[in-house]
Amino acid sequence: MQYAGIMLLAGIGVPVLAALNAALGRVIGSPAVAATVLFAVAFAVAAVVAVATAPEAAGRLNIAPKHLFLGGVLVAFYVLSITWIAPIIGVGNAVFFVLLGQLIAAAAIDHFGLFTAQVSPLTLTRAAGIALMAVGVFVTQKA
Repeated sequence: MQYAGIMLLAGIGVPVLAALNAALGRVIGSPAVAATVLFAVAFAVAAVVAVATAPEAAGRLNIAPKHLFLGGVLVAFYVLSITWIAPIIGVGNAVFFVLLGQLIAAAAIDHFGLFTAQVSPLTLTRAAGIALMAVGVFVTQKA
């Protein structure tokens, strides 16, 4: 249950992050600078946690497959795009499309066991549940 709670808080953080960074981008006049500030703060926090919990892990970075570093590119794409687009279409609408993309990608990753993920086949029941979640997210965005 504690893992679910942590992930629930992470999910709450996504639209809050979008709203805060979109507002910062508007105030300073640059989504890219707002994203850079976000990454600087995030780097500082992550570095403190890394040093406190697993300082030896940095020494093993050279053995990690290089494609695993693409996660950083995806985070940058997410932050830059949400900071730029949320003020235009609204945080709720922007996050709707993010959630829809997450549902699709998560189903594919689990079904095929991509990136060493635990395999969880996309059954008809599971596909119906994902579709129901997508419809639910869509309904929350209708006026």
